[in-house]
Amino acid sequence: MKKLAFLFTWGCLLTSLSGFSQESLDLEKAIQIGLEKNLQIKIAVENVNLREGDQRIGVGELFMPTVDATYLRSFSKEDVTQRFVNDPEPRQIDDAKSRNENFNVVGIYGFRPESIVIMKRLGQLTEISELEAKVAVENTVAGISTAYYRLILELQRFQVLKETLTLSRARLDIAKAQYELGGAGKRDYLTAEVDYNSDSSLLLSQEQIIQNAQVNLNELMAVDPYEPFSVRDTILVGEIQTLVDLEENAFLENKQLLISQRLSNVAFLQTRELQASRLPMLNLNGTYVNNTSNSDAGILAQNQRSGFNYGGNITVNLFSGLTLNRRIQNAKVQQRIQDNSLELYEIQLKSDIARAYNTYANNLRLLEIERQNFQVASENTAIALERFRLGIASYLEFRDAQVNNLTAKNRLITSIFQIKEQEIELLRLSGKIFFDNSTEDLQLPVN
Repeated sequence: MKKLAFLFTWGCLLTSLSGFSQESLDLEKAIQIGLEKNLQIKIAVENVNLREGDQRIGVGELFMPTVDATYLRSFSKEDVTQRFVNDPEPRQIDDAKSRNENFNVVGIYGFRPESIVIMKRLGQLTEISELEAKVAVENTVAGISTAYYRLILELQRFQVLKETLTLSRARLDIAKAQYELGGAGKRDYLTAEVDYNSDSSLLLSQEQIIQNAQVNLNELMAVDPYEPFSVRDTILVGEIQTLVDLEENAFLENKQLLISQRLSNVAFLQTRELQASRLPMLNLNGTYVNNTSNSDAGILAQNQRSGFNYGGNITVNLFSGLTLNRRIQNAKVQQRIQDNSLELYEIQLKSDIARAYNTYANNLRLLEIERQNFQVASENTAIALERFRLGIASYLEFRDAQVNNLTAKNRLITSIFQIKEQEIELLRLSGKIFFDNSTEDLQLPVN
């Protein structure tokens, strides 16, 4: 992609700030660090693992039989009195012992018609968790990119203020020399000193803004807030697709929209799942039994059984107090809610893209004006300084040119940053902030 580069060669800004001249950090490296360490991404990935685990559990519960094995041994010692029909005399057995040993394996398989629908619903939930993880990645990439360029913007503003302070220092020296030589009054000298101190205060305040911007970037990368680094002092603006192309891409690639579509599918499947529960349910069972009983009392001294038992049944729910009907009605209401939510998000997405694109296009149109205004203001400041040095211009004329130059520079670099900010937002909304599904193949629109 062809790039339009708007370069401000301010030099190494960080060397003038204590604590900022450290390891160089470009945007690609910042994003890589963020993707490796950002905790929101790690949480999203773990949620994907949970959903995949739920899906595997569902397969086991819905389509696999349950098999239980039981082994039992019991003993008894009792005094027994027995009377038989053909023998009126009672029979007394003291300390009669009995032993029972039982082993059985029971297998049960039940097929519910709604099982297939349940698996589809679990599959949709797994896809939703995967899309949510991608949303976390996209938001992290967009957040780090914006914070990175915000830091560059504040560094450029610092250099603008530094140049303004240099002009104020030159003006102060001139006013002091004129005052000492009697060519100007003390008021001009004191006014120049006040303006110089004011510009010095702005420069110090800008240092704090830069430090906070670095902390914000470190937070998104999940590193220590005070870990120092240096960044390059340019912002490169790439070409964006047309509004129609952005909207088409968004309706195909926007992860939040895909999540809304999956949620609508889940609501539909929940209705189908409840409706399918009205169908007959098939249950199959089989049992292997091995049982041995020994007794000192009774007709049988030993009884032993082994073999298989099997069978099945079909169950149909005939009445459940109208609970199922009410659940189906609620599921249909939920489905309508999700459908309306999907339509609402589609409208919102188109509106967000339109707003971001309008801002982006307008800033592009303003950029040339700001560049011309910056050139005029810079030339005017140079002329005003020379006129002030020669004693032709007043301090008010010079200060006015100086302030106009400061404003023009700030507006220009702010315009470039806003173009880049909207570019990042448009890429995020259209789902094109990275092309591949894997975070290893990120296509970063930075160069």
